[in-house]
Amino acid sequence: MQWGIECFRSTDRTACNRQRAFTLIELMIVVAIVGVLAVLAVYGVRKYLANAKSAEARNSLGQIAKDAATAVEREKGMTAILGSGTLSAPLRAFCGTAANTVPTQMSAVQGKKYQSQKTDWGSADTPLTGWQCLKFSLEEPQYYEYEYTATNTSPNTGGFTANAHGDLNGDGVLSTFMVQGSAQNGVIAISPNIQETNPEE
Repeated sequence: MQWGIECFRSTDRTACNRQRAFTLIELMIVVAIVGVLAVLAVYGVRKYLANAKSAEARNSLGQIAKDAATAVEREKGMTAILGSGTLSAPLRAFCGTAANTVPTQMSAVQGKKYQSQKTDWGSADTPLTGWQCLKFSLEEPQYYEYEYTATNTSPNTGGFTANAHGDLNGDGVLSTFMVQGSAQNGVIAISPNIQETNPEE
């Protein structure tokens, strides 16, 4: 405050103005700090957007795993009438491998979204295999390609693997999300975590 009063009383206005001005070094420091903050902000926003998009794969694989476990317990009796002394198909079983991925070509989701149609999910499957058996489908446009493979359909020794493959920025580097399940002494166990490879690629 004292400095301000002295400058006000002084007749040497140039000296006072010189004392109040910012130096070039101070301005460069401010510009450097702003630049660093801008870079961090861009990185943070990019990471946030990638996490938001990859949430689709995590949620979908979680649902596929639940559907696969539910399908084992669901009775899958055939509609045909059983003749005397004949057997039905196994009532408890894992869904067989899906006949196709959705979409069928990885290029359909590389740097873009794919809007699936109803026939994508199970038109090539049977009531005991793939998407039709799982009763799984996506109605919204998707960033990822989905795949379901059964290692064995036995409710005692069987299992499955579900994968989601993506390429959010279209650079050819794929991200992969995977969940597995298997029967252990007749009880279905699902991996507690989704395995992620290059989730933000």
